[in-house]
Amino acid sequence: MAIKGVLFDLDDTLYDSSTFADRARKEAIKMMIDAGLNASERDAYNILQRIIKQKGSNYGRHFDDLVKAIEGQYNPKIITMGIITYHNVKFALLRPYPDTIKTLIELKKMGLKLGVITDGITIKQWEKLIRLGIVDFFDDVVTSEEYGLGKPNIEFYEYALRKINLRAEETVYVGDRVDNDIMPASSIGMHTIRILRGKYRDVKGENCKYEVKNLREIIDIVRSLKEGKE
Repeated sequence: MAIKGVLFDLDDTLYDSSTFADRARKEAIKMMIDAGLNASERDAYNILQRIIKQKGSNYGRHFDDLVKAIEGQYNPKIITMGIITYHNVKFALLRPYPDTIKTLIELKKMGLKLGVITDGITIKQWEKLIRLGIVDFFDDVVTSEEYGLGKPNIEFYEYALRKINLRAEETVYVGDRVDNDIMPASSIGMHTIRILRGKYRDVKGENCKYEVKNLREIIDIVRSLKEGKE
C-alpha cells in the first residue's frame, strides 16, 4: 500500500530539545541564586534534575519544588525569577534543526499528509511548533494531554491515525526513541524511521530497519516506500 503520510515525534526529532532545555535550566538557576537561593549552581542543578526525573518534564512546578527542597519554604520571588529566566532563554534558543524545514518542504512536495504525535501539554506543544516556525507544515498535531494517554501506549498511536485519517500501513513515523516511538508505532503496522539525535541517540535498538543521523535522509526512504520499492 502506498505511503500517504509521515508523522513525527517533536522533541529531539524536529528540534534540539535536550540541549536548549538544559541550558535554560542552568541559566535559571544562576538567576535564582542571584535572587537569594541558598545553594551552589551544581547542587541546585542536581536537585532540579532529580525533581524532573521524579515528576516528569511536563510537570508545571519544577522551580517551586526546587526552592522548597533548598529553602524549606515557598519563596515567590526566587521561583518567579527562575520561571522568567527559563522561558526567556528557552525562547531565545528555540530553533528547528537545520535540516527540518527543507525536509518538510520536500515531503509536502510529494503530496503527503504531515502530522505530529507528541507527549505533553497541548498548548505548550502547539506553542513550540509556532515559535519554531513550522506549524503550517502539519495537517494535525496530536498530544498525550488531548487523548489522556501518552507514549508508548499503542492506543495513543491508533487514536492519532484515526484523527489524521491515515491507516498504519500507509504511514511512516519518525522519532528518536526506541521505546516510546519506534516499538509502539511498529507494533501497529506503521513504517518507522529512528533518528539518532538527542539524549537517546546511543541507546541500542533491535529491529530498527531504518536509522538515520540527518532528517533529510528520510526523504529517499519515504520516496522508496511510497513507490513500493522497499
